[in-house]
Amino acid sequence: MNFLKKKELIIRHRTPNYNGNFLQPLAVAIASAVVVALILVMGFLDIRRNETNLVGFLEDQALSTISLLQRLIEENLKSITAAPETAGSNSITASQAESSYSKRWVVESITELGRKLDEQWKKGKINNIYLKQFATDNSFWYIAVLDAYGHAVYQSNPLQIDMLSASELKKNGRKLTTIEILEKIRAKKGIGFIALRRKDNSGTVVITLAKEGLIYWSLKVAVERGINKIGEGHGIVYMQIINDKNKLLGSIGKANENFNNEYFNFKNILARNVKITSRKVDSGESKILDMAAPLKLDDKVVGIVRIGLDRGSMDKIIAENRQNIFVFMIFVVMIALLSMWLLYHDQNRHLAGVVDMERRLEKAERLSALGQLAAGVAHEIRNPLNAISMAAQRLKRDFSPLDIEKANDFQNLSGVIKDEIKRLNGIIEEFLSFSKSRRLQLSYFSLTEVLQKIVNLIREEASSRGVTIETKWRLGQTIIPMDINKLQQAFLNLIKNAMESILAEGNIIITVDREDKNYIVVSISDTGCGMTAEEIERIFSPEYTTKEKGLGLGVPLASEIIRGHGGEIHVISRKGEGTTFEVVLPREKVNDTK
Repeated sequence: MNFLKKKELIIRHRTPNYNGNFLQPLAVAIASAVVVALILVMGFLDIRRNETNLVGFLEDQALSTISLLQRLIEENLKSITAAPETAGSNSITASQAESSYSKRWVVESITELGRKLDEQWKKGKINNIYLKQFATDNSFWYIAVLDAYGHAVYQSNPLQIDMLSASELKKNGRKLTTIEILEKIRAKKGIGFIALRRKDNSGTVVITLAKEGLIYWSLKVAVERGINKIGEGHGIVYMQIINDKNKLLGSIGKANENFNNEYFNFKNILARNVKITSRKVDSGESKILDMAAPLKLDDKVVGIVRIGLDRGSMDKIIAENRQNIFVFMIFVVMIALLSMWLLYHDQNRHLAGVVDMERRLEKAERLSALGQLAAGVAHEIRNPLNAISMAAQRLKRDFSPLDIEKANDFQNLSGVIKDEIKRLNGIIEEFLSFSKSRRLQLSYFSLTEVLQKIVNLIREEASSRGVTIETKWRLGQTIIPMDINKLQQAFLNLIKNAMESILAEGNIIITVDREDKNYIVVSISDTGCGMTAEEIERIFSPEYTTKEKGLGLGVPLASEIIRGHGGEIHVISRKGEGTTFEVVLPREKVNDTK
């Protein structure tokens, strides 16, 4: 018992531990991952930096355009305020003393609106509600459409006659017409108006502007003339200008969305907290950089400029940079992976050799320990077993009970003792055979004669199990170097193993054929239960067995004997479909025969 414990300790001590074998490939993998991560981060930072620079360039371009627009608006405002007053005509009646803001360009713009209102009146689309909304949208103080007698048919709001005294509302005992009242209000309060009379005198459109409206329209006309002068092109997709009351002053192009405080914080822009703000807008194939900046006149913010620039070229440059970064990153990753694979492959090749040598050394030590243990067990157990066997035979022969029922039980028990003693002797023989399997004495004999002898020896037992053995000798002379007793034992173990794998009736086919001119192959095929891939991997291990009785040393012993002859043994099996053992043996002696 102490001897066995000592051997177990030695075997465990020699078992290799390779937890650190792949430290170098792991270090390379970590280093490569860090490098790739750094390249990726630097690439994204570079892309962001390029994008920021390009956006900054477009913003500077937009600011230059806005600066030019501001100069044009200022010049237009000076022209408006400096322009001479517009004289009357057949279609336009102006007040005698027009406000300094109401000049020719403003009058022309408002006159155009009056004509449009007249067209709507002719179509019957004018009413008080329509005129009220129209006046609000365009900062007009009062709008009305008058009949041929000068009385209001529709108006945006009741005319504020309380500005005048009761006596001022009459002339020669009659009430003043709307035009006459507006003229008096202009003279008294400075609120000018424009009247557009039809050629057939069937009606008149009157538009009245207070000071606030005149300022709005002066700025609106100045903006419209300035923005039209800049025009589209030079990457400008659209431009919109609103005043501090969120009213549109002018625009070119067509924006995909209305000016919305959700996208641009008007308060921050009007408060000059931001120089310019931008966002990307995608609409179908259009790629636009939408920007907003304050509109300043005489260093005072009077509105907001929204400008959309085509960013197709910018996106193209960014896409090219991104593609270059990704290509470079993929190239580095491929180099890193190739380096890892080469290192891993080279190290694995050397480690595989070391592991294989240590496994062989471990296996040899284990087999040596088993051999020594087998010799000790045989020496210590065989004599007591012989004594027990002789005692059991004598008991069975001389001491059988007279009672028939008890005599039968006695005979059964005696048979069990005899069978178990026989099984113990078989185990001892397996140990002894395993311990001596490597000491070979080679001589030249016929392989087919050895196999035929085994078949003749085992055929009767196979027949009793319902197993048919078939032989196919496809070669004439099969003289090879062998230790006849050891090789016979090896083939006997393999054939017995095949026979025991057949649970009911079945077949075993033994074939001898030529592998090539230097080797002979012996195939032993059965129709037994077969094995799984895991069982095939473990079948040559002395510690593994699927048998309920015995140690399962038959296949490992056969493998050791065949390897000692310089041969190889291969297993082909599928669960439930049978197994084939292929034994390849050399025709000549090998130098490393054990």
